[in-house]
Amino acid sequence: MNAFVIVGGGLAAGKAAEALRERGHSGPLVIIGDEREKPYIRPPLSKGYLLGKEERDSIFVHPDDWYREHEVELLLGTRARAVDVRARQVELDDGHRVSYAKLLLATGSSPRRLSVPGADLDNVLYLRRVGDSERLKSAFTAGAKIVVIGAGWIGLETAAAARTAGADVTVLMHSELPLLKVLGREAAEVFAALHVEHGVQLLPDVQVEALTGTDGRVSGVRLGDGRHLEADAVVVGVGITPNVELAQEAGVDVRNGIVTDAHLHTSVADVYAAGDVANAYHPLLGRHLRVEHWANALNQPRVAALGMLGEDAVYDRLPYFYTDQYDLGMEYTGYVEPGGYDRVVFRGEPAKRQFIAFWMAGSRVLAGMSVNVWDVIDPIRDLIVSGADLDDALLSDPDVPLDRVLP
Repeated sequence: MNAFVIVGGGLAAGKAAEALRERGHSGPLVIIGDEREKPYIRPPLSKGYLLGKEERDSIFVHPDDWYREHEVELLLGTRARAVDVRARQVELDDGHRVSYAKLLLATGSSPRRLSVPGADLDNVLYLRRVGDSERLKSAFTAGAKIVVIGAGWIGLETAAAARTAGADVTVLMHSELPLLKVLGREAAEVFAALHVEHGVQLLPDVQVEALTGTDGRVSGVRLGDGRHLEADAVVVGVGITPNVELAQEAGVDVRNGIVTDAHLHTSVADVYAAGDVANAYHPLLGRHLRVEHWANALNQPRVAALGMLGEDAVYDRLPYFYTDQYDLGMEYTGYVEPGGYDRVVFRGEPAKRQFIAFWMAGSRVLAGMSVNVWDVIDPIRDLIVSGADLDDALLSDPDVPLDRVLP
């Protein structure tokens, strides 16, 4: 029996099923997901859906009838307990076993939990699943005191949503600026100014000592310097951890995620990985890379599906992510390790939040970011992939089209 099995219930699972059917897999196809929802897209949970701008139905990868029409069996609310790679079977929580000829692990990631006293109080909120977004939406009301722990993408997007709803928002940061490790000082200052202008209080270089509560519900945050902040709800956004337990126990190579080659094939025959959990070899960057963003979950499944079908495909798309906060829309592509660049070249005016930024190493572009400038990601990607020696003066000149920068 030529059964293909996908473990995971997110975007990667839904797109993998779509690609397998489009590319001709006619055998049994099963998706095993531990959530009761059919596969859905996660970015709206901290953006449009959280803000009330998108309806619930809009988050799903496919409508219900798509799975029926394409004969995709959904085992929802079902946890995969183990993978037996010798028997080629996935064992479910209830003891049933599902046989596979090819297996895709799209198990995603989970929010890191806060480990301080009081972290288990009610209304200490995380964001990963659709129910989490709905709880945040209920907490974000006019006048509510919201404390956000963490100043990464999730922290800032939830802070923007809370502030837009009229809440009083404080963001606690380990470092001096939000996104400092991700973007470097030059771009981090843009996001800091954005939130301050919208009335968010940013507290740099703080340590959380404990969460305080009344009758089992959070009421405040105590900092290491003795300050106590009142809170009606606390949002925790301190990173995510790839869900590798299933792979690890099955003997699949795991290092900062499930290790794959450029074809998204793991160390075990006929087992593939895609999405947040995959630490995939990137042929253009010459290194393994695990990217915790929507674009990988959207695009990697097609490559994995082709591999499962015996075709030769390589995942070589540059990392990409985007954010929407208040009136700022941003897209970013490329890859830069923290501190791994010489300088940032700006085209436009960062103070007006309408610009393109290029992260440079010597005369090469490593990554680019557009803020409130649209339809430029493809030419930015071309500049990066070219590896060409480029002139700062041309990069920074808004009168020179990006497709004319290459020598």
